[in-house]
Amino acid sequence: MRKSCSEDKIKYLTIEELYRFFSVIYTNRNLALFRIAYHRGLRASEVGLLKVADYDAQADRLRVHRKKGSRGGEFHLTKKEVKALRSWLKVRGAAPGPLFPSRRGTGISQQMLDVLIKRYGKLAGISPEKCHMHALKHSCGTHLLELGEHIEDVQDHLGHVNIQNTLTYARITNRRRQERDRRLRDW
Repeated sequence: MRKSCSEDKIKYLTIEELYRFFSVIYTNRNLALFRIAYHRGLRASEVGLLKVADYDAQADRLRVHRKKGSRGGEFHLTKKEVKALRSWLKVRGAAPGPLFPSRRGTGISQQMLDVLIKRYGKLAGISPEKCHMHALKHSCGTHLLELGEHIEDVQDHLGHVNIQNTLTYARITNRRRQERDRRLRDW
């Protein structure tokens, strides 16, 4: 029987590994799709759901469609996402359809995303057990908590209906514990 993510040791990329990962991506499309996948905490199956119409270029917002009963929504993009997405759209164009199309014109497949993340992960010197799309979602949740975001905000950001799924990330980060200990030292 397979253990759930909360029972397994969660695999996520450190900030240093993430920097190396993005530094080896050499195409506009792939940089944009991995930036969005990481910053939005997307599953591989959710990347292919994104359409050009989901991007509001005036407001730099993206409508995210979630699967597995998770909540989607419309979110402001980070400066890095906007830069990468605008570069990609200059190449792709604004025609309707998938934001990241496959050669067949459908949304990029989970299988192709797996090939790409393994390729770039290897180039970046990241261990193979971290070279899967869900590691980016784990990284997003962990990094948001390390930045001091409230658990409820991370829950919303990742689309979790059940906060227990989000608490999994809180258990693996020590930065918040260290900050609490520093605040309470003289309590």
